[in-house]
Amino acid sequence: MPYSVLDLAPVPQGASTAEALANTVSLARRAEALGYRRYWLAEHHNMVGIASAATAVLIGHVAGATERIRVGAGGIMLPNHSPLMVAEAFGTLATLYPDRIDLGLGRAPGTDMATARALRRGLSGGDSFPQDVVDLMGFLADAEEGQPVRAVPGAGTHVPLWMLGSSLFGAQLAAHLGLPYAFASHFAPAALDDALATYRRSYRPSQANPEPHFMLAVNVFAAETDAEGTRLRSSMQQAFLKLRRGTPGYLPPPVDDIADHASPAELEMVDQALKVSAVGSKDRVAAQFEALIARYAPDELILTGQIHDHDARLRSFGIAAEVLSA
Repeated sequence: MPYSVLDLAPVPQGASTAEALANTVSLARRAEALGYRRYWLAEHHNMVGIASAATAVLIGHVAGATERIRVGAGGIMLPNHSPLMVAEAFGTLATLYPDRIDLGLGRAPGTDMATARALRRGLSGGDSFPQDVVDLMGFLADAEEGQPVRAVPGAGTHVPLWMLGSSLFGAQLAAHLGLPYAFASHFAPAALDDALATYRRSYRPSQANPEPHFMLAVNVFAAETDAEGTRLRSSMQQAFLKLRRGTPGYLPPPVDDIADHASPAELEMVDQALKVSAVGSKDRVAAQFEALIARYAPDELILTGQIHDHDARLRSFGIAAEVLSA
């Protein structure tokens, strides 16, 4: 089964944005050596703990620092941008790095409403999302005779599109347009079962994708022991709590007992949101991967893990690759 990486370019507490971007390149090179198929970066704004806001720029940087691994967006929040400009940006990337660029599309703002307005996104911007996707597909397809507006570069590059989602909306649109579908199960798994069933049941084959293709997103915190994996996970738990409390910040260092830093109700909320995870030693992570694969039968896994220490993060993705390659 193909396995890939989703990276938000996290900025650990005590580190700089420059160090976070250097860590992204380091992890991408390591992922390529470990056999990961894709390296995706996600668009977020106004978050000091995430350095991937200029997603297309960072994709180009990572593609230039690697040789074979596919690099893409997981994803671009399309209502923040005009379809033509996205087509031009990713058409340029695909021209520079042929057959290596992916474009995953999301409908959410990837930020708060005040920042969304600063991005010049209308509050009803999501309403035009299906048409924006269709327009983007047209700009990346072969140009037609007499077409008044073309993406240059972009037209004829056929950059592979993916639909991202955490609800039935994305599943229905992906099925209707014949696109591969990646579900945000790593932080919003509530609708996973229904969305996956909807996608597979109503899929309409397309020329580029004759069969449905489902990617499952999984958090991974792998280490030498179960206890260390659990400790590594506490950084992401704290970051998620801070986001839900309205006080997002840098990625915190791990703690020995997350229960000392949150109420029981908060911990239940976090554990529910992050339940699609593989945490612990190699054997335990393998068992958790096997259970997820048996339940959802994904065509591909995409792994993410916001880990404070970069060396521990590299080891975690290394252990995960050992498990999945076997």
